Amino acid sequence: MRFLTLLRAAHPDGPPPPELMAAIMRLGEEATASGALLDTAGLAPSITGARIALKGGDLSVTDGPFAEAKEVISYAIYDVGSRDEAVEWASRFVKVHRDSWPGWEGEVDVLKVFGPEDFTPA
Repeated sequence: MRFLTLLRAAHPDGPPPPELMAAIMRLGEEATASGALLDTAGLAPSITGARIALKGGDLSVTDGPFAEAKEVISYAIYDVGSRDEAVEWASRFVKVHRDSWPGWEGEVDVLKVFGPEDFTPA
């Protein structure tokens, strides 16, 4: 099963501590070596983005930044055996932030990516 994780946090004023980046690299190497991590990347601030909405039949495009205090700042895609395993990998990612960057706050959404197993044959 594949899961998409989305990290939400306020964009910091300065760069992350080197210890955090080293811990993220180690965790990423471990997740990749285990076959669980398929892809990951950081995302630019919403000021560089756009939001497309459809309401009442009307399409609108709004340029960033968006009003949310916490933005989606990175994502990862895992291929694991269960939701619990995806939650464990995401929790470990948040823990390296807690342990390496005092005062950092964020949250991760863990969302299942639909696969063929989720649909019954017609």
